[in-house]
Amino acid sequence: MQSSGYWAFLAVAGVLVLVPGADTAVLVRNTLAGGRARGLWCAAGVATSNVVQGSAAAAGLGALVLRVEPLFQAVRWAGIGYLTFLAVQAVRSAVRGEYPPLEGGPAAGAVAWAGWRQGFLSNITNPKVLVFYLAVLPQFLSPGVGVGGLAGYALSHAALGLVWCVVLVLAMARARRVLARRRVRRALDAATGVALLGFGARLATERA
Repeated sequence: MQSSGYWAFLAVAGVLVLVPGADTAVLVRNTLAGGRARGLWCAAGVATSNVVQGSAAAAGLGALVLRVEPLFQAVRWAGIGYLTFLAVQAVRSAVRGEYPPLEGGPAAGAVAWAGWRQGFLSNITNPKVLVFYLAVLPQFLSPGVGVGGLAGYALSHAALGLVWCVVLVLAMARARRVLARRRVRRALDAATGVALLGFGARLATERA
């Protein structure tokens, strides 16, 4: 990997990681609902999806998804449907305003699976992530870079995203007792639901 191109890529990737998106909304909701453990598992789910999509791009599979229109549209509409599903859950929670106490809760295994699943699905069904790996990333590659170099760039982006997700989860977990107050939580759930609906609508009206 050419060092100048690699550092330029990291700078661009870092900025994009910081831009709030559907993953951010899902992370916030999972952390508020299940605490630090569920939030960290959600972050792990997002990172796992980034690794899968980066690896697919490096192996040439990602380009196939973009070329085969029905396959691309299936992924796109799966993402729209999943974001809408999560948005409806958040809005319903805000309307009901019924939240379990912070202490106790479901078993650790259930928390881990719920967090990881939502993080993974929100990211893997977002075709914009795959487009990033296939359209933006190659612009920073020097001629002759092979599959290993492409995978290295992609995994670096996944690592940056994981670091930021963990920082966000830890910050939210520290403030959870304040944020979990019924009035605040209802407002956050409503805002999260609206944000997720917005992301879904944007995905529906744009071709990534």
